Amino acid sequence: MSKRSSKQHSQSGAKKSKHQRRTQKRLIQTLFKNTHDAIALIDDGLCIVDMNIAACDLLGLPRQQLKGQAISTFIAAEFARQPNSLNFPPGQSLSGELLVSSSTQIRREVEYTLTPNVIPHCHLLVLRDISQRRESIQAELRQQQQRVELFSEVTLKIRQSLQLKEILHTTVTEVQRILQADRVLIYHVLPDGTGKTISESVLPDYPTLMDLEFPQEVFPEEYQQLYAQGRVRAIADVHDPAAGLADCLIEFVDQFQIKAKLIVPIVQNLNAHSQNQLWGLLIAHQCSSDRHWVDFELELMQQLADQISIALSQAQLLEHLEEVVAARTAELQEEINVRMQAEAALRQSEEQLRLITNALPVLIAYVDEQQQYRFNNQAYRDWLGQSPTEIFGFHLRQVWGEDCYHRMKVYVETALSGQAVNYENDIVLKDGSGRAVDVTYIPHLDEQKTVKGFFALSSDISDRKAIERMKDEFISVISHELRTPLTSLHSALKILATGRLGTLSTEGQQMLGIADESTERLVRLVNNVLDLQRIESGKVILDCQACNAANLMIQAAEAMQAMAQQQEITLVKQPQDILVWADGDYILQALTNLLSNAIKFSSPGGTVWLNVELVTEENLPTSNTPKEVVFRVRDEGQGIPADQLEKIFERFQQVDSSDSRKKGGTGLGLTICRKIIEQHNGRIWAESTPGCGSTFAFTLPQALKHH
Repeated sequence: MSKRSSKQHSQSGAKKSKHQRRTQKRLIQTLFKNTHDAIALIDDGLCIVDMNIAACDLLGLPRQQLKGQAISTFIAAEFARQPNSLNFPPGQSLSGELLVSSSTQIRREVEYTLTPNVIPHCHLLVLRDISQRRESIQAELRQQQQRVELFSEVTLKIRQSLQLKEILHTTVTEVQRILQADRVLIYHVLPDGTGKTISESVLPDYPTLMDLEFPQEVFPEEYQQLYAQGRVRAIADVHDPAAGLADCLIEFVDQFQIKAKLIVPIVQNLNAHSQNQLWGLLIAHQCSSDRHWVDFELELMQQLADQISIALSQAQLLEHLEEVVAARTAELQEEINVRMQAEAALRQSEEQLRLITNALPVLIAYVDEQQQYRFNNQAYRDWLGQSPTEIFGFHLRQVWGEDCYHRMKVYVETALSGQAVNYENDIVLKDGSGRAVDVTYIPHLDEQKTVKGFFALSSDISDRKAIERMKDEFISVISHELRTPLTSLHSALKILATGRLGTLSTEGQQMLGIADESTERLVRLVNNVLDLQRIESGKVILDCQACNAANLMIQAAEAMQAMAQQQEITLVKQPQDILVWADGDYILQALTNLLSNAIKFSSPGGTVWLNVELVTEENLPTSNTPKEVVFRVRDEGQGIPADQLEKIFERFQQVDSSDSRKKGGTGLGLTICRKIIEQHNGRIWAESTPGCGSTFAFTLPQALKHH
């Protein structure tokens, strides 16, 4: 492009830009003239460039004096809803509320809108005065508050009285005062359809309607039905045809100079199954002139009619109160006599209970559902230095301290849920010494199976725990000392059995076989003792992960296949692809232990089954809740008596010791299985019918996807 063309293009752009600015200024001037809101142009420094007349009025200064002044000069230091200084981010429209202070110190609440860059480096600020609107809202709120206070005042006066006549008189008097009505009355509808005024407040200039009976024709049955259904009438002019009053009723009200009336029904609901019954009407009269009734007056009358309805119900109760009180007094006297006899028997029973429990060397107590002590035996003084009287009514936390209570809290909550619970705990006695205790909580249920509390029994097991520790240490030491020589001895016997060191006689071979079996049994016993001691000491750290139950079953069956063939036992496995959350090595150990037992105690030609299934429960809360996976090992052996089903899981416990020794059992295999399964938060149990075989089962948690 030539220099001449470039110059012409630049001049054209400048003219166009100048034309746009002139157009924008004309639009702004038009806006200034035709808008009632205060409008000002402000520059980037928030100083006023130009404004309309409304802005001059709002800020209290003429045009020339306002130009160049900072807009912050007119913003009050304390804003109702904005920060203490204007901070307009560049390029963004803003709106909000401010408190504007004019040069004459007149403050007004305004809504503002800021539009940036309406022309280059000039921003349009629109201010709308909302002070009058705020005042109107405040005035309305004050009026509503006054109405609420008036209603509360009248309601309080009504409720402070129990006499129906006084309540009705208070109502008409207060309504007549608040509404400034010429007359307010309560009209009672009689059973025969007629009615009469039973309470009234009227100005001296007008006749009273007190005790005047109204004929049925001025209040026909169809009117009564409408009012019973909640009909309310506000009549500004009784002679207005639109009011719909019957001629006979107009003639009747003219006798008493009634020009306008407000009628609200007083209804009673005698019981939940009956319809509302019209008891009467609360009526306001204007006699001096017509009157347009406003909503507040109507609402006040309706609310007070409801209060009268409540008062009527109370009055009906009071009418029969003396009779009810007399009958109830006789009943209470009888109940008091029975209760006194029961309390005397209870005191005697409690004294006997204290004599018995105080003689026992264990802590015995009763704790209510609030976890507060209600009974303690004398052992609490001997152990904790606190007498039963000092402990009575105290919370468990206060008696045992925060640390001990934290350990027992979960068991307390279990007992209060209705389940008996047993656990071990460590406590500190009054002399500062520690004790291990065995604690049992037994829930107390009433006839409706509601938990009222629980009985707590705590016995000192410190000596037993010490003996167990000594025994465990002794067994551990002996087992470690035996393991190495036994392993060497077992290896030597195996070498002798091969014949490499010479050939033994038949009798020597038999003796060598017996020694080899005995040594192998001793090695198994030592290994089992060490495994059990390691699990119980907490040294075992499980490496849990998602394991396929089918793989675990196949590996266990393959490991025991040789033993099964030797014993002529058919091993049947029924694997399923179910994921369990477990340490695979330890579960494999449990499965082989159970299979080994089943094979050993089965007769030749028998069958041992190994299966697994996923337990599904319809009441599980969500699909993400872990389900139980159950493994079962079933045999066709001699079975186990019912009284032995729990004992066989204890150390060195066997159904038939002689038979177990013959089969090569150590009495620790099931104990190790139980410890392994419990470490996995599972359960293990046995089911058996003597002569029909046994089933050993244990559960593991199913592995969820998020594992």
